[in-house]
Amino acid sequence: MAHPGLEQIAVQLESQSSRDRMLALAALRDVPAVEAVPLIKKVLHDDNLQIRSMAVFALGLKPTEECFPILVRFLETDSDYGIRAGAAGALGYLGDLRALEPLIRAFYEDTDWLVRFSAAVSLGNLKDPRAYDALVKALDSEEVVVQQAAISALGEIKAVGAVDQILRFAQAEDWLVRQRLAEALGDLPSPKTLSALKYLEKDSHPQVAEAATFALQRLAQNSESTLD
Repeated sequence: MAHPGLEQIAVQLESQSSRDRMLALAALRDVPAVEAVPLIKKVLHDDNLQIRSMAVFALGLKPTEECFPILVRFLETDSDYGIRAGAAGALGYLGDLRALEPLIRAFYEDTDWLVRFSAAVSLGNLKDPRAYDALVKALDSEEVVVQQAAISALGEIKAVGAVDQILRFAQAEDWLVRQRLAEALGDLPSPKTLSALKYLEKDSHPQVAEAATFALQRLAQNSESTLD
């Protein structure tokens, strides 16, 4: 059965007012993917950049067979770095493992840091260990936010082999980097992990210390469940 109000949303997406089109796009949040995607496609090439960006990202939240190839095309060919970054982020939400290769390609080849950041975050979302090499490479990025994303993603893919590489951030100037490290270590059990988290528990920033305490608790819980 068609979602109530679908016709009204469709009409609103054709409005001359960018505000109306934006509101219509937001109204698709509760519409099932199969009904929402044809309407989202209406504004994928909208003159308003913000609407285009919203539409591209919305495809990641409304998975249908059409979404993956559309998002890859935007990631690889759009001239606007914000749209490419949005497509990279949407591919992570889509959760389709076919996105691994285009995301890794974008990380290595895209010239904009925001796209590389989004690609690194999405590689973590996919939880595919084949992203290991690209994420370790991302640790050497000049952009701190890309380093943060890589540390988090290495935790998400359970890359215990990367513990030595990420421990060099235990004394990073940016406290958010140290927080991401503490969070990631909670998924990477090893002897070095435990000592690093005990060190981070004494961090001068309370959110880093709290993240380290929580990570130690998670490691202990996972260890107990494994023994059970």
